[in-house]
Amino acid sequence: MRKLFRLVPMIALSLFWFASTASAHVVVSPAVTSQGTYEVFTVRVPTEKDTPTVKLEVKVPAEVEISRFEPKEGWSYALTRDSNGKITQVTWTATGAGLSPTEFGTFSMEGKVGDDATELVWKAVQTYKDGSVVEWTGANANTPASVTTVNPKRAGEDAHSHGGGHSETAPSEQAVAGDSKLPLYLSYMSLLFSLLAILISLVRRAK
Repeated sequence: MRKLFRLVPMIALSLFWFASTASAHVVVSPAVTSQGTYEVFTVRVPTEKDTPTVKLEVKVPAEVEISRFEPKEGWSYALTRDSNGKITQVTWTATGAGLSPTEFGTFSMEGKVGDDATELVWKAVQTYKDGSVVEWTGANANTPASVTTVNPKRAGEDAHSHGGGHSETAPSEQAVAGDSKLPLYLSYMSLLFSLLAILISLVRRAK
């Protein structure tokens, strides 16, 4: 039984570490939108090192037309366009101290989702003050690219009916869009059940 009690703090610490690591990603919300709608996309950026985040580059998916950006105090932004004038990348650069190790920042932009889009893959590159770079592009399982699922456009839906950049989705769709952390919570539950199974097994052996 003593061994079991020694394991409890270790298990709790492992669960805390898993939760902290799983949530510390560059994420673009909403997680779900609809074809042909105008949407406000918000990029959430955590600082995971002991040095500030000073630059963020976000590649705009081909399936969305970005047209406006929300000003952010302490940051400037520069745009990259293709030969047709479409915005293909936005780069936010800190004009001050940036995001410290205990901070996160949000960067918002507005645009129209393509009529044929099925998903939007947001690739991002995060640069720290010490020159280190984290590529949130999905090339590494620990640094996934954020993905927005695009639902089919409903019959009779007008893209210009979305005031203020917010999609007018049905209640059930709103619930799904607002629950972008559902996969994360399911992962927590799965890990917790696994740890409980280990505890039960150890208790039975101790008897």
